[in-house]
Amino acid sequence: MFAVYAKEPNADDPLSSLVVGERPDPEVPDGWVRVSVRAASLNMHDIWTLRGVGIKPDQFPMILGCDGAGVLDDGTEVVLHSVVNDPAWRGDDTLDPKRTLLTEKYQGTFADSVVVPARNVLPKPAGLSFAEAATMGTAWLTAYRMLFVKSGLRPGQTMLVQGASGGVSTALVQLGRAAGIRVWVTGRTEEKRALAEQLGAHATFEPGARLPERVDAVFETVGKATWGHSLKSLTPGGIVVVSGATSGPDPSADLQRVFFLQLRVVGSTMGTRDELADLLSYVDLTGIRPQIGAELPMSEAATGFSDMLEGRTAGKIVFTR
Repeated sequence: MFAVYAKEPNADDPLSSLVVGERPDPEVPDGWVRVSVRAASLNMHDIWTLRGVGIKPDQFPMILGCDGAGVLDDGTEVVLHSVVNDPAWRGDDTLDPKRTLLTEKYQGTFADSVVVPARNVLPKPAGLSFAEAATMGTAWLTAYRMLFVKSGLRPGQTMLVQGASGGVSTALVQLGRAAGIRVWVTGRTEEKRALAEQLGAHATFEPGARLPERVDAVFETVGKATWGHSLKSLTPGGIVVVSGATSGPDPSADLQRVFFLQLRVVGSTMGTRDELADLLSYVDLTGIRPQIGAELPMSEAATGFSDMLEGRTAGKIVFTR
């Protein structure tokens, strides 16, 4: 079958390991289902896979793509939940020590079809296109958990999103605005800040700018480059929710500020199947739709990967079949 895959890990030149070609058709174990992929979105996780982060060398070649939407053999339209749990696990899907994401152990969604456990498919809302639905399982689910499960924010409070144009950031802007939260955003360029305002941000700022007042929560996916600003922007007792560190994982912790102002630092990774179900209901009820910056055929996947690696994003990059 057609597939976009990583042939081997390459930390220094990840795109050199990207192959658009053919892979064997997958077998369907008992309790699993085959999904004919209609759309799948690109995530930073796919770049990390090409670099060999979070995946063992003997797992290559690995079909990329850790979320998507498609059709079951019986014609049912579905959205994929990307967290694959140990069958014996009970509790929060994201805390299972044996959990894995698609593309870490099991082949991913950038292909004609993908095989997943039956519990990892959810009905696609009729109001969402396949391309829109394909953004839900990773970027939007990550944002949903950060905002509604981890932050404790209430309508009327103020949030700051570090970074204006990535998939998680744009989702946070739209989710926060729809929930009645005041949304502030930082962005590196006028174009990125304009995009955030178009999606509902109440105000935008240059990176590191002094804000009009301190905020109740900061949402971090950038890491080292913005961490100091994130801590300085918080009101006493405020919270920073972290789900990524694209600019580096090792900033100064600034512990004196953390303990003196009683700041909270909380990590967040992906989300549970139930949270994905709630997210799908939420976007269906509110009518909000994900910002898709580029929609490309999977055969042109290299273009999308290059754009993401160079930061040329304006929302989600989605590949379609």
